[in-house]
Amino acid sequence: MISSGVNTRELILEILLQIEEEGEHSHIAIRNALSKYQFLPKQERSFITRVCEGTLEYRIYIDYVIDSFSKVSVNKMKPQIREILRSAVYQLKFMDSVPDSAVCNEAVKLAQRKGFYNLKPFVNGVLRTIAREIGDLELPSREENEVRYLSVKYSMPEYLVEKWKAAYGVKTTEKILEDFLTERPITVRCRTHKASLREIVTSLKSQGVTVEQAPYLPYALKISDYNHILILETFLQGKIMVQDVSSMLVAEAASPKKGDHIIDMCAAPGGKSIHAADKMGDYGNVDARDVSQYKADLIKENIHRTGVINVEARVQDATVYDPDSEQAADIVIADVPCSGYGVIGKKPEIKYRATPQKQEEIVMLQRMILDKAAKYVKPDGTLIFSTCTIAREENEENVLWFLKNYPYRLESLDPYIPEELHCKSTKLGYLQLLPGIHKTDGFFIARFRRK
Repeated sequence: MISSGVNTRELILEILLQIEEEGEHSHIAIRNALSKYQFLPKQERSFITRVCEGTLEYRIYIDYVIDSFSKVSVNKMKPQIREILRSAVYQLKFMDSVPDSAVCNEAVKLAQRKGFYNLKPFVNGVLRTIAREIGDLELPSREENEVRYLSVKYSMPEYLVEKWKAAYGVKTTEKILEDFLTERPITVRCRTHKASLREIVTSLKSQGVTVEQAPYLPYALKISDYNHILILETFLQGKIMVQDVSSMLVAEAASPKKGDHIIDMCAAPGGKSIHAADKMGDYGNVDARDVSQYKADLIKENIHRTGVINVEARVQDATVYDPDSEQAADIVIADVPCSGYGVIGKKPEIKYRATPQKQEEIVMLQRMILDKAAKYVKPDGTLIFSTCTIAREENEENVLWFLKNYPYRLESLDPYIPEELHCKSTKLGYLQLLPGIHKTDGFFIARFRRK
């Protein structure tokens, strides 16, 4: 598939190598490539995005397929050949609109274009065999090794399958794994004090966007069938913010009053800060901080686009104590760095980079930030702790650690969140959202009150 001199499969290969070999985040690698070639038609942009995301999402299953038919195992292949085969197998298995012969031919041509003339017969032979026989390939036996079966079927590393099986049981774990592979539209928050919900929906539909009501919150919408968000008038005018419903619940849980001083410690790209500011109207202020100038600039971009007047962005490392903030805030939002397991459906590379050591390191980082956050809240003020993960070490266990070491108590979330989400834990003061169980990303929120 070639357009305007760009070979889309070669571009796909470059993106996958950036993610796999250079450690780039998938959404950034894809976004940068599509921004570079903005002239590509919508169909080709969609093809590139789907093949890149799909190849990454199903990598463990794809490698299982390749290893079942190749004499050379995937982990012994040259990186370029490995990614050519992976993306081709994804197309063979999951994209009926692309003829098998075209997938095989394009993969062979790409191998040749990259200088692997002697490997053309290997690429051709492996892919044509897979095209013929993939329908007869069976998954590993569930009875013999359930973790291995779930790992291959849902392309999730065995380490994480074991972890969630122990924490949530097999039934819930399988729902989580299935949900990660389910495609879902982008969710946006409508800034209804800037424009009515009806006005925003009408504008989106006038540009051909498919609009659905998102779960739990009346001002949240799911949008699809558009080429690029930067062409949407409502986005350019600052009337909508791209944000998952789970993230929107943070400002609901914080429940700021007009005039409050809020510190958002890890704020980039600014969605929660602006949401909290919106809930205060033009009153109060939000001190939106993050660790680098790059992240502060992301917040500033959103401040400029939305025209919000009560949010200020600045560089401040959340692990470094700021004496000027001592007991200064009515509300502190600590949406801390985390393993990101709750958003694997959007950033699938996360699952392949997970290790027990990284888990331990992230817990310690979170505790360093919570230690500072505890000092910034006024007496009787509120601290909101949140993550986009489903790891208990980072969530419930950190809550217990915090309560043991700081003068805070949990406060019920029920007055602040939709009744549909009320449960035993929300009455106590925290909520764990699970993919496949709730209609959101995986996310955790706890509300603390300073004594």
